[in-house]
Amino acid sequence: MDHARGNPARDKALTKGYAAASKGAAKVARFRLAVSFAKAVLDRRRELGLSQAEVAERSGLSQAKIARIESAASFPTLPLLRRLAVGLNASLNIAMDADREQITFTAHPAA
Repeated sequence: MDHARGNPARDKALTKGYAAASKGAAKVARFRLAVSFAKAVLDRRRELGLSQAEVAERSGLSQAKIARIESAASFPTLPLLRRLAVGLNASLNIAMDADREQITFTAHPAA
């Protein structure tokens, strides 16, 4: 018997649960990140006293897009993050590691 080849059927069965757990953990991490970002956008918008429509106009986005971001139903791309930061008159700060993330907007000084 060639032990170097292993048992593909057994190996697949053993890793099946692990793969499902990894996918589940990745979904949870993605959702947690989306919620953290949504909260940061909402907090900054409220700090400025702006409506979603006003932030959308200042960012060059639609109000519906802002609503999706604030409800954690959408996670923006890097160019969109820049547009949001400009629209919210702030710098976007993101710190992440394996089990936590911190997302904040730091207001620009008044001109």
